[in-house]
Amino acid sequence: MTLLQVTPTGPWGKDVHPAMPISLDELLDDLGECFEAGAGGVHLHVRDESGVETFDPAVVNETCRRVRELSDAPVEIGLTTGAWIVPELADRIAMIREWEGVDLATVNLSEDGWDDVMRAMLETGIGVDAGVWSPSEMPRLVASGLLPRLTRVSIEIDPGSSEDRPEVVARQVSDLLDRAGSTCPRLTHGSGEWTWPLVRDAFRRGHDTRVGFEDSVLLPDGETAGSNADLVRAAVALN
Repeated sequence: MTLLQVTPTGPWGKDVHPAMPISLDELLDDLGECFEAGAGGVHLHVRDESGVETFDPAVVNETCRRVRELSDAPVEIGLTTGAWIVPELADRIAMIREWEGVDLATVNLSEDGWDDVMRAMLETGIGVDAGVWSPSEMPRLVASGLLPRLTRVSIEIDPGSSEDRPEVVARQVSDLLDRAGSTCPRLTHGSGEWTWPLVRDAFRRGHDTRVGFEDSVLLPDGETAGSNADLVRAAVALN
């Protein structure tokens, strides 16, 4: 069964959408609706009381605990490990090692130190979701020897990253994973105008996928969604 993940905020603010859930109370209300609408997991950018993204273990652990309480059914809680949040690699890794209640976290291969972050997560028992933005990143992942230890690979395609259609680029990454012998689950998604084409492509391939204000505030028909839950319902209707 494929996983539909919701991405409620990313690094964005209410200037992107007035219903962007920035505070913890807003996030919990938003995610409760998203889980009821059919989301089976969440990709979190945890915020502190001032609304700033943080890796502070105390804030992360409390947020994950509160999110876990929202649903009687198991939900996957994923986080970002984006380097812009804590630029110093050693500090970032030290904080990640103290996280609790995190099922997995996404590590972008485009960021320096990605392999060190992955190894620290594996040592701590946090699942690794490798964020692959381009087929050109695959040789580094294969050479690292970490591919067989991944929980998932996220195939993340942005508009303008290639002259090919998004489905073509996603297939190129997926084919390279096949050639490397990887059998771990794959999550395919895009952003902006490529969001819905790649959601459809993911469902066709049997991949996990995601929707949410982090990627696009627009519904498949181009209308602005009223909430993240509206985006989840639209995705469910396409599957």
